Amino acid sequence: MANSEQQLSLFKRGLNWTLPSLLSDDHTPGMPLYDRSFLVAIVGLMCFGFVMVMSASMPEATKLTGDPLYFMYRHVLYLVGCVVIAFVVLKFEVSYWEKNSGMLMLAVLILLIAVLFIGTSVNGARRWLSIGPIRIQVAEMAKFVFIVYMAGYLVRRHGELRENRKGFYKPIGVYGLFAVLILLQPDLGTVVVLFVCTVSLLFLAGARLTDFMVLVLLGVATFVLLVLFEPYRMRRVTSFMDPWEDPFGSGYQLTQSLMAYGRGDWFGQGLGNSIQKLAYLPEAHTDFIFAVIGEELGFTGIIVVLCTLFFIAIRAIRLGNLCLKMQRPFESYVSYGVGIWVCFQTVVNVGASIGMLPTKGLTLPFISYGGSSLWIMTAAVMLLVRIDHERRVSLVQAVQGRTS
Repeated sequence: MANSEQQLSLFKRGLNWTLPSLLSDDHTPGMPLYDRSFLVAIVGLMCFGFVMVMSASMPEATKLTGDPLYFMYRHVLYLVGCVVIAFVVLKFEVSYWEKNSGMLMLAVLILLIAVLFIGTSVNGARRWLSIGPIRIQVAEMAKFVFIVYMAGYLVRRHGELRENRKGFYKPIGVYGLFAVLILLQPDLGTVVVLFVCTVSLLFLAGARLTDFMVLVLLGVATFVLLVLFEPYRMRRVTSFMDPWEDPFGSGYQLTQSLMAYGRGDWFGQGLGNSIQKLAYLPEAHTDFIFAVIGEELGFTGIIVVLCTLFFIAIRAIRLGNLCLKMQRPFESYVSYGVGIWVCFQTVVNVGASIGMLPTKGLTLPFISYGGSSLWIMTAAVMLLVRIDHERRVSLVQAVQGRTS
């Protein structure tokens, strides 16, 4: 009988992955017990992101450092870090995350407080903790850890959540504490992501409809007030509604992004041939990298990237359904949470770059430049790979138990 504690052996088998094998979930003998298509999509996006970061960052790197490959070298180090994180996360059983979800939440809470006092300030925002040459954005850690904490809470307090209003508002109190600390950095985008994940998981857990609607209305009202009472946020909203009213001021970034999409047409100008990245489009290799993709690879490239990200999100949500059928609620909530996170952050990033949503400063998952985002997203999806691995091992054990 297979040992349930056996570790993943992702790279011990040959890479004999034909198209049918990538789309199949068969547990045939000799095949690796993990979701190959999910892993291929993630690695593919990271490799694509590396190419696009290199293309989009060269003008900025030359301007800032004189070395056009400066950001590329750093991105390589981030990808190496992703490999290390992947192996570390895959080594731990899912039960470890469930048992320690409260401690992880407490640790991140302490880091969120610490960053306000000893954090590194960039462009007026104090969001990073520097540990030697490594700089970590704690708010990115908060997204992942809060999903794990919520999954653990919903398993422990499922009955209380459904029957008692107190059970509903306890995690909201924790969310409120996270939100206040993150807003002090300030980082409204992360607060919105956490809110969407929290509301979605509470809804999926069966929270009472009246409590759910009150929370949604309260969240929307709070967001509106935060925008109205902060001038720079108000400028973002007004510029998003009509960027051409002030194309060289508050609407500059969005108008340059729209020009990039306009130049892209169906098949783009060709890799490396973007004009907007030549000091016209700010944050071309981070928040607005999707506009560079649109300019260089056109509508076709955009659709391929969006379909791949959508596939990852759907695969995560599908994993949640499969775990729910097998009475694995913690794994199910984590899968749902990560799927919603990837999907929502993609929608916000793309929506901001095409003028459908105000700018929020959220990265494009697995593609944008930035070590914290890449590392935390890697940890999140590798946890899903581990969840799927344990699910498949248990299925094999069940089959072998019936045949023995």
